[in-house]
Amino acid sequence: QVQLVESGGGSVQAGGSLRLSCQVSGYTYSSHCMAWFRQAPGKERGGFAAIDSDGSTHYLSSVKGRFTIAKDNAKRTLYLQMSGVKPEDTAMYYCASGVYCWKPDYWGQGTQVTVSS
Repeated sequence: QVQLVESGGGSVQAGGSLRLSCQVSGYTYSSHCMAWFRQAPGKERGGFAAIDSDGSTHYLSSVKGRFTIAKDNAKRTLYLQMSGVKPEDTAMYYCASGVYCWKPDYWGQGTQVTVSS
């Protein structure tokens, strides 16, 4: 049974930092892409950071330079280091994995991030 479980969400003030984690089980993801998506209230869910099987990373311009995606295959964990957060980063954050970065096959349940000004 494939499981992706996010953790690390919470409330943070603008300009602060937060690290999200996503523990993967029941699935050999090393040859697949892993990504972070987010959904703000009233908006569609969208991907903003991804890491390929070869370690190459991709970012949406709105988070580039502030967020860093990384993975530890030995720990079967995906990370998202968030720095310089803004109120507009407030959303439910999901990790995902699949053959294609932006059309994943598997999803986590989400973790809430709230940024106050």
